[in-house]
Amino acid sequence: MSDAAGAPPPLVATDGVSKAYAGAPAPALAPLSIAVAPGEIVALAGPSGSGKTTLLNLLAGIIQPDAGQVAIAGRPLSQLRSGRELSELVGLIHQQYDLVPHLPVIHNVLAGRLGQWGLLRSVASLVWPQERQTALAVLAQMGIADKINERTSHLSGGEQQRVAIARLMVQSPRLILADEPVASLDPARADEMLSLLTALASASGKTLIVSLHSPHLIRQYCTRVIGLNRGRLEFDVPTSAATADLLDRLYDLEQLPPEVIV
Repeated sequence: MSDAAGAPPPLVATDGVSKAYAGAPAPALAPLSIAVAPGEIVALAGPSGSGKTTLLNLLAGIIQPDAGQVAIAGRPLSQLRSGRELSELVGLIHQQYDLVPHLPVIHNVLAGRLGQWGLLRSVASLVWPQERQTALAVLAQMGIADKINERTSHLSGGEQQRVAIARLMVQSPRLILADEPVASLDPARADEMLSLLTALASASGKTLIVSLHSPHLIRQYCTRVIGLNRGRLEFDVPTSAATADLLDRLYDLEQLPPEVIV
């Protein structure tokens, strides 16, 4: 249901979510309320320890908030069943891509379907890969269809990056979360990764929330920036309003105590 102004309801909404870790001197995430509309490409900006990873893990359902609520597509995340229901809504790419190096590429790609398959089909796919044509099609889009049967550990870093995106394409969630996916890449690879991710999101009308450190990549690929510092919201603005001064102040590490949680 749309609001009074005719805008669609948010795909993602947090209502006062907070998170603290045992033994930490300060909360990893202070009470935070944000809303992200379908199709938005949002950057999470902030220095290490600002709460970006904690927020993404909360949105993915990996951890639970101490207080507040996360809603995806209008439903409380805590009420969504793991497996098909959650897999169709949310997909997460970690910095290291979480590929199984000793398995062929096709198995890593089809891992994107495991949340939507039953146990028997998932086990059978290890012997006779299910939906091979689906995997082949997305690998062709990534330009590496010829690698479908190759052992994943034999691929270059850039090719493994494409396998991770292909896995996400096979999963096809409405919300894509990416936790510093370019932190370990050189500038050319970082540009390539963000170009692929944002093109995927835009072409399919998906929502993308990605944590980034580079102002250049934020301005080039995202439409909105949420700035976090010490677990607190510093700003939430269109990319056009994310000036160099605004981002410089956000990344002023002298503001952060050395013991703050990453």
